[in-house]
Amino acid sequence: MNAGRQITFVDVGLGKYLSDTPSTRFPVYTRGNAGEVNPYAYYPLSYSTAARQGEEAMRNAMVRSGLATRDELDEGDAMVAVGIFGGYAYLNLSLNRVIALRLPGSDLEEVDQGLLGNGDIAPAHISQPADINRLATLRGLRFVIRTISSPTVTHLDTDKREVALFAQSRGVATEATEATLIETIRDHNDFVIRLFETHLFTSIQAATAVAVLGALCEQFLGERDVAMQLLAGIGDVESAAPAAAMFRLGKLAASEPSINAEFDAGLDELEQRLRSSPTSQNFVAEFDAFLAEFASRGPNEWEVATHTWGTNPALPLALIDRMRAAADDHDPLVQRQRLAGEREALVANVRSDIGPARWALFGRVLRAATVFSQARERSKTTVVAAIHINRLAAREIGRRVAARSDVDADDLWFVTSDEFDEFVDDPNSFRETIAERRRVRDELAKRVPPFNFSGKIPSPDTWPLRADIVADPAGVGQVLAGIAGCAGKATGRARIVLNPAEPGELGPGDVLIAPITDPSWTPLFVPVEAVVVDVGAQMSHAVIVSRELGIPCVVSVTDATSKIPDGAMVEVDGTTGVVKILSLPDD
Repeated sequence: MNAGRQITFVDVGLGKYLSDTPSTRFPVYTRGNAGEVNPYAYYPLSYSTAARQGEEAMRNAMVRSGLATRDELDEGDAMVAVGIFGGYAYLNLSLNRVIALRLPGSDLEEVDQGLLGNGDIAPAHISQPADINRLATLRGLRFVIRTISSPTVTHLDTDKREVALFAQSRGVATEATEATLIETIRDHNDFVIRLFETHLFTSIQAATAVAVLGALCEQFLGERDVAMQLLAGIGDVESAAPAAAMFRLGKLAASEPSINAEFDAGLDELEQRLRSSPTSQNFVAEFDAFLAEFASRGPNEWEVATHTWGTNPALPLALIDRMRAAADDHDPLVQRQRLAGEREALVANVRSDIGPARWALFGRVLRAATVFSQARERSKTTVVAAIHINRLAAREIGRRVAARSDVDADDLWFVTSDEFDEFVDDPNSFRETIAERRRVRDELAKRVPPFNFSGKIPSPDTWPLRADIVADPAGVGQVLAGIAGCAGKATGRARIVLNPAEPGELGPGDVLIAPITDPSWTPLFVPVEAVVVDVGAQMSHAVIVSRELGIPCVVSVTDATSKIPDGAMVEVDGTTGVVKILSLPDD
């Protein structure tokens, strides 16, 4: 299985691992946004199978917008739009800044806040004559006009059906021949990359429409943030759908004493106990329906090597456990109805305030921002579902290889696409290679990669160890500033959760304090009063979902998970973007 590019491992100071050549034309890279999609270091198989194609997909999406040219994005072997450095994914901030400069009405501060939030200050942009490209500006203006004039996304439904048909045609992985499994991965990769390009282009359309809406709110209403309020509770946001399903399962478990008792007995072997209990069969049937629909979702779901809810049902059961005690008014369906009513009233007020002449334009832009915001989440869900087909095929190959050799099933992830066929034929010959690559990845996981860098990433052996990072704890009355995510104010007990699979005692009356979130965190938003996140920006996952669930949210509260003591009482103001410490656990 060859992805069309020889993968090399370079010395990263901790041993040899994956690291690309950065751009010289666009030198500043950031973990902003990329950290949500790929929070951990890449595995060699995933990287070698999709990295170069993913870069090409992003270049294609940017060229389609007209704001970048193919020539300026071509620097030989350099990964320009997005790259893997020291094993971690980075987005090119310089390139996004140049695109902003070419689009009238946009600016560097806006793009920085959209990607970085209040995170580490990025290196300043160094202007170059080529930043200004009048032809690209004209093409970009045409793209903006088309985006707000005809917000149609019917092709996304076609993509979703295509993924479902492909999965159906492959059959059950455990019943497929090894040749079929390998063929599935090889033939399916180009399909995934095409869907990824669609998602990227849709994301550019969404960001553009939202930016134009914000500009109009500032011009017509004198308040740019009204745009975010108008996009709260828009409905049909697919990344929020699992939360509603889990809420129902949690309530079903709580309503049946025998099932409730099984959850109370602990999460160890919970699935087996539920499946063997005659009184739990209704719940099991509902849970299986949930797994069939959301099998591809889970922590780090873009990485084919990681477990999802479908491959490890213990993960969603841990989240459902936290739903059992959630208040009825936290039901996502109830919240959706409330938010829809509030949004309808706000839209009516805005329409009245700005008058019919200006509403003709404003209403069109609002519709585009709504449609493309929904579409971005829908296209993301489709890509994740497509990746899951590869995941199931690769896991089955790993299981079979391990059964006939001395390697582990997850050793598969540490070989490259060029080595794949040889590994399947003679896995034992890769034992030393895999052990070394695993060691280096484990060392990388112990360190914190820089949030931004310019030119060349610092050697990973200089990155700070996670265990050594100790933030000064916040005291009573201290205010931590972040970025307003979802309006509203709430008070509750802070619960620090570092892994969505281990929510601890998180429940009603609590405030979720998380390092970063992806869709696997969404169900934990439901029972709590508010959400606070270390890293994030106005278009981050935590913000999108909190607006859909009507939960006060503040993102980009730097080191919140370290500074806020677990159990402290906090006040979260999602309108102003601040978190206040009211009392400490021992008070």
